[in-house]
Amino acid sequence: MRLRNVKNKEEILKNTTYLVLNPEDYKSKWNKLFNNSNPIYIEIGMGKGDFIIENATRYQDINFIGIEKYDSVIARAIEKLNDKELPNLKLVRMDARLIEEVFDHEIDLIYLNFSDPWPKKRHAKKRLTSEVFLDKYKSIFKGDNSIIMKTDNMNLFEYSLESFSQNGYIIEKISLDLHNSDIENNIETEYEKKFSSKGFNIYYVAVKKVVNNSK
Repeated sequence: MRLRNVKNKEEILKNTTYLVLNPEDYKSKWNKLFNNSNPIYIEIGMGKGDFIIENATRYQDINFIGIEKYDSVIARAIEKLNDKELPNLKLVRMDARLIEEVFDHEIDLIYLNFSDPWPKKRHAKKRLTSEVFLDKYKSIFKGDNSIIMKTDNMNLFEYSLESFSQNGYIIEKISLDLHNSDIENNIETEYEKKFSSKGFNIYYVAVKKVVNNSK
């Protein structure tokens, strides 16, 4: 997600307790930063933050980390937090390709919401559900590998289902039309609100890969 440059974005990023400026320093120590042993859920590509902020508001016994690589986008999310106090929420500005440098066997769930579909075949390895990224996620999960994905892109959804299957994941829940399904407590992202208002189907899948040494 790209935005026009946000005025005073450097000041916004500097003057907040939500943004972790040195995330690599907390590798294997994120529970110490949150000062509890609650589960940690991350959203890779959090956009302007509607989804991760609402999750942190509703589920305060879970720690949430929103990951976004664009300064202007993450600044917009921080602006939404000015009147909130959410000790279970942190934001990280980074590229998902570096995720192994920031987390180590401490994540319980990954959200992939409306990720870039990288439609050209030669760019398939850049998709966040490619084998390349699924291999990276292995080292950051605490136990069983759990991913929840939402997208409006049917081709990406089909690709992802195949990739999950080939890499040992099983489907726990799936919907080809999330907003007309029996899946409860859905929290919408900015993109989701936009696309669903235009009549697009929202594709949803929750998958898990059971790990023998999970705790």
